[in-house]
Amino acid sequence: MLHITSVKYLTGYKIWIGFDDGTSGEVNLDGVLSGPIFEPLKDMAFFKELAVDPELETIVWPNGADLAPEFLKDLCNQQLKPASPVS
Repeated sequence: MLHITSVKYLTGYKIWIGFDDGTSGEVNLDGVLSGPIFEPLKDMAFFKELAVDPELETIVWPNGADLAPEFLKDLCNQQLKPASPVS
């Protein structure tokens, strides 16, 4: 099972995440956070309050919002892929 070991706010909705499999990377959550639980995260000051929950071993916010490590890892991998060349 994948876990998050560290997280750091970068800028906007970009964060840096460290995973327990030794990988790490930048993730842009802009446009990804939808639903009532994520509404408070539209306030950038609140978004910046993210942390790693030691029990859940994923990122959380003070209102109880969290994201699954597997979702974040997939997002990180997708965002690392170079754009396809336009023919």
